[in-house]
Amino acid sequence: MSPYSFHAFSRSHLAVLALCLVLLIGLGYLRRVRPRLAERAEKGLGVLLLLVWPATVLAYWQTGALSLNNALPLHFCDIAGIAGGLALLTRRQTACEIVYFFGLAGTLQGLLTPNLKFDFPDPRFFVFFLLHGGVVVAAVHVVTAMGRAPRPDALRRMLAFTFGYAAVTGLINAVLGTNYAFLCHKPEQASLMDHLGPWPWYIGGLVLIAVIFYTLLHLPFALRHRRAATPAGQLN
Repeated sequence: MSPYSFHAFSRSHLAVLALCLVLLIGLGYLRRVRPRLAERAEKGLGVLLLLVWPATVLAYWQTGALSLNNALPLHFCDIAGIAGGLALLTRRQTACEIVYFFGLAGTLQGLLTPNLKFDFPDPRFFVFFLLHGGVVVAAVHVVTAMGRAPRPDALRRMLAFTFGYAAVTGLINAVLGTNYAFLCHKPEQASLMDHLGPWPWYIGGLVLIAVIFYTLLHLPFALRHRRAATPAGQLN
């Protein structure tokens, strides 16, 4: 077995998780005490997230593993990474909502249970965790420290966006013979999909999980919007 074979919750994995937590806390602290410095740090992370795709292509090319299955930014987490970069650079509300829902409903699982074979210091280790860790940090940061909470109709729009993305990606998979978004078969590493049955039944399970997770992620903000829209006299 290669000395660089990745194992979940190994020292390198735990170090990445700790680094993500430190980065999240640090960005939130800077936003409170040094907002201008925080903006520069946010933009730096945003640029890094937008560079993940070309860096990933380069890493797989250098290791002789580049193929149609990893050359295009079509995985769920790739979309989250692009949205996260745009959210941190532009503060556009739609980008903030995409990284929030995609990041915490999907990419967070990838961060905790990585579909990764290559450990530190393989370049694929770095691009994988730059994407997944950066997305999760951005997803939490934009709705907390940056105050870009989802809008009242965000749940409906994000579900429609997600199902549209899945339909387009499924069509691309059919044409290219690829497995983006793991719509054709499950990832090789252990994941939540292992508990959802065989193909194609696990696709239905993923749809149900998306609805549940998105609803839970939107619930705190929906309740806040509802309280804000309720006249003060009706709260008693």
